[in-house]
Amino acid sequence: MPELPEVETVRRGLEKLVKGFTISAAHNHHPRALKPESIAPLDSINGAKIIDLNRRGKFLWFVLDRPEVLVAHLGMSGQFLIHEVNKPRAKHVRASFDLTKRMRKRELVFNDQRTFGWVSVEQTQDAIPTSAQHIALDPFDINFDIEAVIAKLKKRKMKIKTALLNQEIMSGVGNIYADEALWRAKIHPEIASSDLSKKKLELIIASAKEVMAEAIAKGGTSFDDMYINVNGESGFFEQSLAAYGQTDQPCPRCGTPIRRIVISARSSHFCPRCQR
Repeated sequence: MPELPEVETVRRGLEKLVKGFTISAAHNHHPRALKPESIAPLDSINGAKIIDLNRRGKFLWFVLDRPEVLVAHLGMSGQFLIHEVNKPRAKHVRASFDLTKRMRKRELVFNDQRTFGWVSVEQTQDAIPTSAQHIALDPFDINFDIEAVIAKLKKRKMKIKTALLNQEIMSGVGNIYADEALWRAKIHPEIASSDLSKKKLELIIASAKEVMAEAIAKGGTSFDDMYINVNGESGFFEQSLAAYGQTDQPCPRCGTPIRRIVISARSSHFCPRCQR
């Protein structure tokens, strides 16, 4: 599933390519494309101008020149792509948007092979869409309060890997970057978050932000064509992964084979020597 770096890469791509364009026509091509909780059909945003592109955690939304916003969640395989003349068209288009800006025209599509992603027309409260109201701030948010996050983690007796995946504590971190952050911080994924010192929790959060910033700089992590950016390009942070998906490969730090265990039905990868 795309995590913060992948969604931020998509947001930046959309900002460059569609900001300032008007949605002349929005089309729904699949019954599961529109989230059931959407307050209006997709064509209700016809005529809206795209003012900005925002994100919280893994949620992305188009700010329009009206009270409503267009929210999107990429799910497992959702992609926003610009269809270009004389180039192959996406094969799993669930929604499409005809865009205009003066004499320029573009077709933006929401492509989603597994159909777990969605788009939704929503209202906002304090500039945050309804579906993202319960999502905590991520480490890149200007209002992110590390002290408050540490306090929440200290109260939880859950395993630190599970706590990092809880989007109501700190958003944006998924399976990939949780493993990478814990590897960098030299913390075993099964240690209870309540048993970790403030200093170690600060290190974990700093490591998560660091690894996600590096991933953003490299366009995210692509294991297959399920995740690509708006230009149809893959991210290449996979080449920098130290722990996630590296079962039996030597730890880049000490050479010990990386181990895989299952925590809360999710694969977790760690170095048994560095992360005791």
